[in-house]
Amino acid sequence: MANGEIAAAKLRAWWAHRQWLDGGLHQGASPAQVLTATGWARSVGGAAPYLGLFARAGLGRAAVDAALAAAEVQELPAARGCTYVLPAEDFALGLAAGAGVAESEIAAAVRHLGVTRDEVEQLCLTVSELLSDTEPLGPQQIRTLAGPAARPLGETGRKRGVSTTLPLALGLLQSRGMIRRVPVNGRLDQQRYGYLRWDQAVHGEAADLARRYFSWAAPASVRHFRWFSGFNAATAKAALAPLHLVELPGSEMLLMPAELADEFHEFTVPEQPAYALVASIDGLHLLHRDLPRLIDERDANRHTPASRTGRSFGSEADPSTHLVVDRGRIVGFWEYDPEQRELVHQLFVPMDAALRATIDAVETFVREELGDARSFGLDSPKSRAPKLAALRTASRYATPGSSSGR
Repeated sequence: MANGEIAAAKLRAWWAHRQWLDGGLHQGASPAQVLTATGWARSVGGAAPYLGLFARAGLGRAAVDAALAAAEVQELPAARGCTYVLPAEDFALGLAAGAGVAESEIAAAVRHLGVTRDEVEQLCLTVSELLSDTEPLGPQQIRTLAGPAARPLGETGRKRGVSTTLPLALGLLQSRGMIRRVPVNGRLDQQRYGYLRWDQAVHGEAADLARRYFSWAAPASVRHFRWFSGFNAATAKAALAPLHLVELPGSEMLLMPAELADEFHEFTVPEQPAYALVASIDGLHLLHRDLPRLIDERDANRHTPASRTGRSFGSEADPSTHLVVDRGRIVGFWEYDPEQRELVHQLFVPMDAALRATIDAVETFVREELGDARSFGLDSPKSRAPKLAALRTASRYATPGSSSGR
């Protein structure tokens, strides 16, 4: 990626700095302020948003849930149609970024499932009339109240993951800002939702998304931006044109806003470690989805715990465990064992007081406020058992200069 190890270390440290993972004084920042500064938090029914906000600003679950209840932040279909937690100032842009996915899902249903556009629009009207501003209705409640307007799509629909026309209407209404999905117990780390009526504008240009992205992720390549946005080459080129990005000297096509170039040039890698424990889908990784850039050469040939691919860590597209990072470098793996109520880890670096304090703080946060640290909605203690066992085994065979386990 860059010429020499010093450049690679500087890039990693800079990315961590811009992501508020450098040990800076960000205590007191609100969830919305963190997300505005560091980027939208990917959410898939796991603990990632909570872990990311805790790592960056020490935010507890109560503060995050309160911001969610007040609609200061919201889980929305955004870039690529994927769900992210966004700050209020980005609601319109996020919905605009993901709007095309809902349309494509309806087009596919029209082609393959005998659905008509008119019936989906009629169902949208029915759902809008059923919902209120204050009392959310769950999908089953909506389906019952909608009656025959939400019709089943048979075995063919089930095979395509769309058993009735209701998900199509809900997706379209969300993309239009007319309804919002809220967790039934106010928590982001589960996947039981209700729906409320909403009146949220949807607007934003491709260049607006590009500007946001490079404020969070620069330096980044066009390939990185296309991954995040889902744009094709022509749309990405048009989106980047107004930004007047500059190429970072000594890099492979890494771009950044001109106003950040001088700051990056003067930036030096901090001498002291800055440890953080983040989720596998934290923005430090997922904004670029280029895992090797965060891996030191000496760690590239390691294997992730209980890996099913047999591939080395440095050749994986995504980590299969949560991550321990130091100044942007991945220095370990971790998972939480809710049965033993402990955080289990494998480290690539020696334990020191600062790292121990960081691990203990996250373990306490997960144990007392979250109860578990699931990677995604279907993650469970049972499915996680092989990784926990592998982490514990690694702790018994830790190489000199590293530390693993509890």
